[in-house]
Amino acid sequence: PTEVGCELFIRSFGSISEKTMDYQVDLYLRQHWEDPRLNHNAIEEALDLNDPTLVKAIWKPEVYFPNAKEGEFQYVTVPNVLLRIKPDGKILYMLRLKMKFSCMMELYKYPLDNQICTMEIASFSKTTRELLLIWNSDIPVDLSSDLRMPQFTVEQVETDNCEESSLIGNYSCLVAKFHLSRSLGFHMVQSYVPTILIVVISWVSFWMDVDSVPGRTTLGVTTLLTVSSKSAGLNAETPQVSYVKAIDVWMGACTAFIFAALIEFTIINYLWRRTKINYSVSTAFDGFDLQNLEKNEFPQSNGENQSEQTSNIHPPSTVASNRNIIFEKNISYGRPDKGYTSARIGVKIDESCRILFPLNFLIFNIFYWTYYLYY
Repeated sequence: PTEVGCELFIRSFGSISEKTMDYQVDLYLRQHWEDPRLNHNAIEEALDLNDPTLVKAIWKPEVYFPNAKEGEFQYVTVPNVLLRIKPDGKILYMLRLKMKFSCMMELYKYPLDNQICTMEIASFSKTTRELLLIWNSDIPVDLSSDLRMPQFTVEQVETDNCEESSLIGNYSCLVAKFHLSRSLGFHMVQSYVPTILIVVISWVSFWMDVDSVPGRTTLGVTTLLTVSSKSAGLNAETPQVSYVKAIDVWMGACTAFIFAALIEFTIINYLWRRTKINYSVSTAFDGFDLQNLEKNEFPQSNGENQSEQTSNIHPPSTVASNRNIIFEKNISYGRPDKGYTSARIGVKIDESCRILFPLNFLIFNIFYWTYYLYY
């Protein structure tokens, strides 16, 4: 079989999209092979052909990119193709292409992930009995020194051979694997730092008065809605996958911390309001002789207007009402110390949350970053 050496020069590498699972490159494809028919004495020095008409007259290997979605041949300002014939019959064929390749990404750790994107080159019509593709032993894949990507860095380029089998034969195939590491700068500024600050702001309610219902409620609801809006915006930028991503775990935990702070305020506010009711009822009965009220014993006075005075001081309806209040007090509010204990419990809960919430959030961060960065 005819051996064709291949090498790639990557001019630009970018537009990596998680939603469409692809990336774009601007590359130079160089192919080397030897054609004995062009080993002619008349060729004394290397002959360069860049006219597409002349290039078509020379035999060239029929290669293609199996995982390419789109391809475009460069014509600016002239057709970017070169065929060089050396005196010994060796041929160099080079052309410039703008390609879009598919890259099947695993987004379990997004945006703390590393991806491997491949670029495949294969023979289209010639089987391995006729054409054999091999990588250039020197530098099979060369990256431009000016190559920059906004969100990724190329950690390693690995080259290997692959075979494409079909019913009509085996075809030679080459694959280049680009190991990409995502940069955290963008997501740290746009996602992680803002949500951390929002969670910390929700803890301010622990230092506010228990009876500051409008302030604490507004703070809790506002932070909860802000995190929910941020989470919705991040989900719109990423593909809809069936598994949980690292950013989903983070946003879910932040939402849970803020929601827990709101529930904590609801509990202590209930305890505080219960204390106020107990205190008000117990204070209202201070100075009353409850035994005389229950017996309907009223102050006696001399004279014929005794019944009238009694009626004016304690009307029957008032006496009945007092009896009901007394009964309710003896049943429900007979232990005012219970209310004071509830108030103290509510204050203690607030003071404990000032430590427990930051501590738990710190523990969550340790586990989160350790797991997704090192495992």
